[in-house]
This record gives sequence, structure tokens and C-alpha cells, in this order.
Amino acid sequence: MNLTRREALIKMAVAMGASVVGPRLLAKNFGLATPLDFSTADITLLDEIGETVIPGAKATGIGAFIAMMVADCYEAPAQAAFQAGLARFPADYRARHGEDFLTGQPANRTEFLNALDREQRKFTAEQRRKTADAADEDQPPHSFRMMRELALLGYFTSEIGQTKALRYLEVPGRYDGNVPYKKGDEWFI
Repeated sequence: MNLTRREALIKMAVAMGASVVGPRLLAKNFGLATPLDFSTADITLLDEIGETVIPGAKATGIGAFIAMMVADCYEAPAQAAFQAGLARFPADYRARHGEDFLTGQPANRTEFLNALDREQRKFTAEQRRKTADAADEDQPPHSFRMMRELALLGYFTSEIGQTKALRYLEVPGRYDGNVPYKKGDEWFI
């Protein structure tokens, strides 16, 4: 079989396009849920939540990362819990502090997220107690837990997180399995 360069490129483009579009078309054909759509306002809010959790996370595009992870990787109950929590977030913050989260004072934003973290810890502890009693482990986690965990994951797997917050060496050198460790030595990943 002789292919010209042009034919090979066309076939490659079709194959690449099918790998991107194909799963979404199959999902529709089999009645599976379609991907979630997050608005620009949702992404901006997620950026600010991520920035409050980890200063500097906004520069990594953390809001878009969180939205992509929820839409592509989470099951429908967790997606619904996340969206419900995100929808409630601005009103809950305004009711507590009388200001908009996006323009709120940093101390108020931190205090609010700390209160949400305490709430999610109680929720998680109760959920674990209930699932120990009954075999119902399909309960989605608290929405703030998902937000916080995805902010951490997104930041520390980004280039900025790897190079600014962690000491990342792309090629650390030779392998030495017997390096002496002294207390206080820095570790590399």
C-alpha cells in the first residue's frame, strides 16, 4: 500500500480528531451524561477559591483545571454535589460577611474557607460513620473537600507549583540508592 504524505497526514488528522470527539459522541449514543459546562463566572470563582487556598494558584489557571477535572473525571453524584456547593458559595459568603467573595477582604475569605473546611470535616466523619454502619458508599464528598483537593492537585502538578513551591529536578543525576540522610536535608521529587 503506497500512501502519499498528504494522505498520511489526512488519515492522522482524522484519527486524532476521532480520539477527541469520539468519546463524547459515544456517550450521547449510549445515553451517558454529557460533560458539564462551567460558566466564565464559575471559573473566575474557582480561580479565587484556589488563590485563597494556595496563594499563587490563580496564575496556574486553577479554576479551569478544577472545572475540567470535575466535568471529565467525577461521577454524576459528585458532579451534582460540586455544582450545588459552587452555586451556594457566593450567597453563603455574602450572608456571612456582607460582601462579594471575589472582592472580599483576604481575612474574611480565609475565615470563610476555614469554616467550610471544618464543616466538610464533620460531614466526612459523619459520612464515614454512616458507611461503616450501612454499606452505602455512593455518597459524594462535600463540595468544599473536592474544591480544596483539586486546588492542591492542580497547583502542585503545575509547572509553577513544581518549580516554585517544590524543588523539582528534571534530571536529578545518577542513581545512588545509599545516600546518607542528615536531619534537615532537603528532598527532591
